[in-house]
Amino acid sequence: MPTRTALPAGPGETWSGDDLKLALSAASVWLGRNIEVLNALNVFPVPDGDTGTNMALTMQAAVKQVAALRGRPATEVASGVSHGALMGARGNSGVILSQIFRGFAEGIAGKERITARDFAAGLVAATTTAYRAVLKPVEGTILTVIRELSEGAEAAAQERDEFGFVLAETARAAKESVARTPTLLDKLREAGVVDAGGQGLYMIMDALSRFVAGEDLSESEVAEASGSKADMDLGHAHVEHGEYGYCTNFMVSGTGWDFDQVREKIAAMGDSAVIVGDGTLVKVHIHTEMPGTVLDYACGLGSLSQISIANMQDQHDEFIEMHVDGTEGTKPNSATGSGDEPPPVAQGRIAVLAVASGAGLVKTFRSMGATAIIEGGQTMNPSTEDLLKAIEKVPQDEVILLPNNGNIIPSARQTQSLTTKQVAVVPTDTMPQGMAALIALNFEASLEENARMMEAAASRVQTGEVTRAVRDATVQGIAVKSGDIIGLLNNSLVTTGSDRDEVALDLLQRMEAAELEFITIYSGGDLEDEVAEAFRDRVQELYSNAEVELVDGGQPFYDYIISAE
Repeated sequence: MPTRTALPAGPGETWSGDDLKLALSAASVWLGRNIEVLNALNVFPVPDGDTGTNMALTMQAAVKQVAALRGRPATEVASGVSHGALMGARGNSGVILSQIFRGFAEGIAGKERITARDFAAGLVAATTTAYRAVLKPVEGTILTVIRELSEGAEAAAQERDEFGFVLAETARAAKESVARTPTLLDKLREAGVVDAGGQGLYMIMDALSRFVAGEDLSESEVAEASGSKADMDLGHAHVEHGEYGYCTNFMVSGTGWDFDQVREKIAAMGDSAVIVGDGTLVKVHIHTEMPGTVLDYACGLGSLSQISIANMQDQHDEFIEMHVDGTEGTKPNSATGSGDEPPPVAQGRIAVLAVASGAGLVKTFRSMGATAIIEGGQTMNPSTEDLLKAIEKVPQDEVILLPNNGNIIPSARQTQSLTTKQVAVVPTDTMPQGMAALIALNFEASLEENARMMEAAASRVQTGEVTRAVRDATVQGIAVKSGDIIGLLNNSLVTTGSDRDEVALDLLQRMEAAELEFITIYSGGDLEDEVAEAFRDRVQELYSNAEVELVDGGQPFYDYIISAE
């Protein structure tokens, strides 16, 4: 990286595709050098796929895509960056960043060279695309930051069409926006921290400004942590899972509507909404307590077809009755025999791909009927490209994807528009949820029916996790220190202590274990077998009403993952 840049930055100067590539490459270097700073900005003090890692890897994939381009128009470079970011997107923050690059590319479409005003216009378009990608946008996140920094860029460009000035003002607006995020989001305000995704976006803009000013970002001192430790989980902001109701699916065809307005109107009638289409055709999937209200509104738009309404509570009750009445260890679609070999499901009409980490968990998913395993999980989120390659590798044209981690769900959803195969993403955000979903698989049902049934099955499983805090934090009123044993119930921090087994037993009590029928304990981390077995025996003694099973999961960092039904 040169100590002084030759990028045009004065009044009336323009950037070529090579200039844009050089600037974004510098920003990627800066983001990569600040990974740990961003990773420290995490609300939950658990080892996971942190924001800094995910944003930096996404950015690296973006610039790698255009590394070989020489002398190409700015619009072509921006499109390449957009594609690279999409394929390399990891985690919630990485997916949103890829959408920002996509919008920017659309905003400067057709431009051989770009001015500072064009750059600002690209950021405005990036804001629109990023917000559209999130069904229910939440302010106080990276979305707020892209919107407010684009407003700052647009105002600066109107005042002075000069890259140095516009980028400096854009970085300033981004920094101020990040500082305001705790005032917009209770989760951040409680912890007294800022949004990590927004902070990462500020770092990108700050890097562009620094580089244009001639600073060598490969030699500059990395940023200092501001004391903020927050990372808003955008996946939970735009994919909501409510109480059981009716899973409603249909298509409506017609004319004369504004798709964005229709999408917003229908989404407000329920949750878990997936609504796609255009000005003549809309396809809807939504969970709602009042399907009639949704259909009445849709009837006013045009002609309805492919209507399907399922009572998710009834579906779940059927699953419970089916599997509880079975003999011990008997599960539909499970491998027969020892289970050491992958089951012969590759010949089935539907392939099921599961994300998992840990030899025992991988073996369990295979024995339950998973067609293939994608390596990854809490500590390393697979990219969109990783998931897409696995989808394309299986021979089936219908694929069900089990992310088994909330931070992987957004990347999984991106694959649906990148393949000619039919891909259903069942939004499992824990390993036990993924296993419950796999039990519900029925090869005689359609892909959409399976997705609905598997999601219903997964949503009734409770997940407890025991690990150690990797940093000091205060979450939901619970203060923990680095090294403390912590317990998470369904991804919420609920207990902490100095004794691992006592924390795990506290979790079981919160799960109302006295009323449970099945408790499965997956041991991992550095836990010794005899320690895990002693804990299993203690749980069985305390909860003789339940069938308690111990499985060597082999998962990293988490001593126990507990599945309860």
